[in-house]
Amino acid sequence: MAQTLQMIFQNEEGRNVTISVADARANLEAGEVETVMNSILSGNQFLTNGGEIVRAVRGLLVSRHVETLIEF
Repeated sequence: MAQTLQMIFQNEEGRNVTISVADARANLEAGEVETVMNSILSGNQFLTNGGEIVRAVRGLLVSRHVETLIEF
């Protein structure tokens, strides 16, 4: 099952910005994600259309299961 890490931040205009990482480990821990998100914030590494990223909002591990029913 494919898993994606979604890290959601807020920019200077108050809009949410999502950074996604494909093929994330299934056993990621909250502390690991928090460390990465804090690093992104402190490093000021991303500039969005709404300005700099200023706040971490949430981290999600999203699982997706796709089953092909018919293929031509």
